[in-house]
Amino acid sequence: MKKIFVALVLPWLVEAQTIPELFNALKSHAQVQSDTMMVKKSAMQRKIVESSLYPKIDLFASYDNYNEATGMLPVPPNTLMDMVKDQAIAQPFSKNIYRAGAQFSMPIFVKSLYTTAKKAQAMQKSAQAKKRINILKNEAVIVGANANFLYLVSLKKALDGKEKSLLETQKTLQIKVNNGRSPASSLYKIEDSLNEIAISKNNIELQKKKLISSIESLTGITLTSPVLMQQVGSYEKGVFGSLKPLEEKIRANRINIQVQKEKLYPSIVAHGNYTFSKAKAYNNNKNIDERYSNIGVVVNVPLLAMNQYSALSLAKIEFHASEVELEKSREELEARAHMLQTSLGLLDNSLKLYTQSIENKKRLLAIAKVNYKSGRLSTEEYLRYEDAVVAQEANLYKTEATKWQTLMELAVIYANNIEEIVK
Repeated sequence: MKKIFVALVLPWLVEAQTIPELFNALKSHAQVQSDTMMVKKSAMQRKIVESSLYPKIDLFASYDNYNEATGMLPVPPNTLMDMVKDQAIAQPFSKNIYRAGAQFSMPIFVKSLYTTAKKAQAMQKSAQAKKRINILKNEAVIVGANANFLYLVSLKKALDGKEKSLLETQKTLQIKVNNGRSPASSLYKIEDSLNEIAISKNNIELQKKKLISSIESLTGITLTSPVLMQQVGSYEKGVFGSLKPLEEKIRANRINIQVQKEKLYPSIVAHGNYTFSKAKAYNNNKNIDERYSNIGVVVNVPLLAMNQYSALSLAKIEFHASEVELEKSREELEARAHMLQTSLGLLDNSLKLYTQSIENKKRLLAIAKVNYKSGRLSTEEYLRYEDAVVAQEANLYKTEATKWQTLMELAVIYANNIEEIVK
């Protein structure tokens, strides 16, 4: 009962302090465990195929009741003639026969089995590659969600600053209204701006809940605040590593064509049987025991197998379809990667411009406050300066989040190690 309680409350008690802690939680969560099970499944399927190359041995025991006396084993004619002449000899025929023994079969040459094992190996590699890419995708989602969380926290801080500034202005304006030096409508405009801030803060809280839920679904950890992130590396351009699962699947499909061809090849299988039979002889009711064994080789040559020809045609279609899918995905990734790489440079430039713009707008706001207090600036004009600062700060924080998301998407495309990019 204690273990169940701990399992239920643990996500609420654990608070991640770093991105690596979130990544570690991800690897032990159901999202990754599901992919782990798929890898194990593909490994077991490969083992099943490889097991088909080993001998198969069965033990058996049986009891048969016949309406006529039946032979316990084949009897040579000369031996049978001697038995017929001397009825004292128990003849190996009976209506009730007990049998026990063993039988085996072993492929000596079944070419398709060896090739099927190679196909299973390719499918296992595809499952392993898919697991790795899914981990990278989920790590990218965590980083992106945390970046947006940081953006919302920073935006709320900017709104808090604007709210504090407006509240101070409201106090000063209230005195002017009370003294008749300013119209009451000016107060309404300030109050409306304060109300807009409250609405924005409420929307921020709603967005934060969604981001927290997104991270919790991947890690089992419920954040109360975003974790700090630092970029310690960058993406490495190269082959599209995210296509590795599909490439391995295509390799498996190519091998499958060979498998279907080889099923039309001759096959050689060894088999053997040992049987111990016990019964009462039908001619004199004496107990009789008999032993009988055989071993042989079967050569099977397919002459007409229409269903196998169809299976071969289907394998070729599946292979060409997967090739088309790979080419389509590669073209899409090339265009996407080029756009993201170009965007990354533009985003860096935007961050510099936004930072400089915010400094300028804050200076203008300080001047606007002085002018507003002296009556040389209307309420509407003053509020525009307040709005401009927060709007530009929002652009800065949003651009920072977008940069993180862009970097993570490029890392996934090239299958880079995200843990070496962000700490």
